[in-house]
Amino acid sequence: MSRTTGKSTYIRQVALIVLMAQIGSFVPAASAEIGLVDRIFTRVGASDDLARGQSTFMVEMNETSNIVNNATERSLVILDEIGRGTSTFDGLSIAWSVAEFLHDKIKARTLFATHYHELTKLAEDRKGVCNLNVAVREWNEQIIFLRKIVPGGADKSYGIQVARLAGLPKEILDRAKEILAHLEKPDTAATAEKPKRKRTTGMPQSEKPQMDLL
Repeated sequence: MSRTTGKSTYIRQVALIVLMAQIGSFVPAASAEIGLVDRIFTRVGASDDLARGQSTFMVEMNETSNIVNNATERSLVILDEIGRGTSTFDGLSIAWSVAEFLHDKIKARTLFATHYHELTKLAEDRKGVCNLNVAVREWNEQIIFLRKIVPGGADKSYGIQVARLAGLPKEILDRAKEILAHLEKPDTAATAEKPKRKRTTGMPQSEKPQMDLL
């Protein structure tokens, strides 16, 4: 899902509706069948904690730890973008493992919003998992958020289009498209063309500690 589509608002409203129903309040629906929960756990939004010297990722992990250590089968769990505070592969690995644990061990009713498209594969071998996405339409290189939840996983992200809506200069957006095209190649080799330089004496090319990306 892309940012600004309303996914965070959607999963938050589920928590609020469950809470309202459980205290005997009316809910914004013609009819609803809502089971009781023992607790509602949420991990939405992220910021660092300067007073305690904790990074954004540490705050995120502390909150996630509290959920997986205390939630039960009767709990409602709301998770928004677990793993975004660290590197892509670390974040994906943690998000995948947390999702599996919630499904396999805790079995709590859970809404798990993520930008990691790979996680949609969980629905292939776990009958308790289903994918939903916020419908988006593209028109003349513009995107229209339909504010509608539909079955299936999102097929792509719209980060660059959202950046355009935010007012980033065209030069930055065009360069971002070039970089994205390189990163999406099967071999993930993001080596843009640049003038050849005469190799100087020193460390052999094969022993360089880093690889040139751009």
